[in-house]
Amino acid sequence: MSVIHRRKFLSSAAWTACALICPTPGSGSGDPVKEARYYDRLEDKRVQCHVCPWHCLVEAGRRGHCDVRLNDGGTYRSLVYGQVAARHIDPIEKKPFYHFHPGSAAMSIATAGCNLDCKFCQNADLAQRRPEELRHFYMAPGDVVQAAVENSCLSIAYTYNEPVIYLEYMMDIAAAGRERKIRSVVISNGFINTEPLRDLCRVIDAYKVDLKAFTDSYYQEIVGGHLKPVLDTLVTLKEENVWTEIVYLVVPTLNDDTASLQEMVRWVTRELGTDVPLHFSRFYPKYKLKNLPPTPVATLEKACAIARDAGLHFVYMGNVPGHAGESTLCPGCGRIVIRRIGYDITENHVRKGQCEFCTTRIAGRW
Repeated sequence: MSVIHRRKFLSSAAWTACALICPTPGSGSGDPVKEARYYDRLEDKRVQCHVCPWHCLVEAGRRGHCDVRLNDGGTYRSLVYGQVAARHIDPIEKKPFYHFHPGSAAMSIATAGCNLDCKFCQNADLAQRRPEELRHFYMAPGDVVQAAVENSCLSIAYTYNEPVIYLEYMMDIAAAGRERKIRSVVISNGFINTEPLRDLCRVIDAYKVDLKAFTDSYYQEIVGGHLKPVLDTLVTLKEENVWTEIVYLVVPTLNDDTASLQEMVRWVTRELGTDVPLHFSRFYPKYKLKNLPPTPVATLEKACAIARDAGLHFVYMGNVPGHAGESTLCPGCGRIVIRRIGYDITENHVRKGQCEFCTTRIAGRW
């Protein structure tokens, strides 16, 4: 049975996300069809991909679920290797990473495509597009690392769209970055298989997982995926000792019920420990989900209280600039050790991974 590609969202908005673009969609000077990894060749020139839980079975001439991998006569190829559709320098807090070298800059890159189809997608003009629908420019892995060095970026962030779909490119950049002491951070939906994830963990430094909800029905109806593989990813990241932070986008009436939130934070506490940062982020109407209002601040505050009551040490509120929920509290003395306003840090009292006031260890990478 073949996998037929989805026809993705097409926006009439002009391309705005890229700092450097080629004059026509699909142009670039590098190889646009590099052979993919993690797939099997089958009879009749079919292939089966094993990058993510879809395990796409793809006939010759067709693409996988993500629309960026093509069966070229029995050889599976990536259509986005080196094809950068967006590049920016961002504060690491924007990803958001709050316990990974706060105040540092990240060279952020993206391609086209995603392996899920969230109805609330915040970057649909990138994530819900096919490669040929976007302007892009070619950057070899070493070029990305050099750009990070030249712009004094501590890390490279794979972000905006889903980096799992350009896994080969991400791994090659991260490996090249390690040689020059440039770190790599992944901003992902966590919908990836265990084998490629463990290989990726050998060359990256941090991984932010968007935990969309804690019910599989929500994943199927709103996200176009499944919950269990994402939970498996979180457990694997802990086993591999990769610094992990979780974002939970709170969507009014869909994933904000008390019972689900309580079940989720109990799972996080039990399986991942009390030190994993958990960010409850405010929803704004976007993409296919414009009929709901922004998340009430009171709902976010309730979610934070549930998480703290479950024993989590580092609970945050996102997309509410200026709220006290952006700052880091010491789990020992309760004082603010990192004060944030939006993406800006106004105070930092973490010294060598410890609270400056009481010497309690503050989990993270400092």
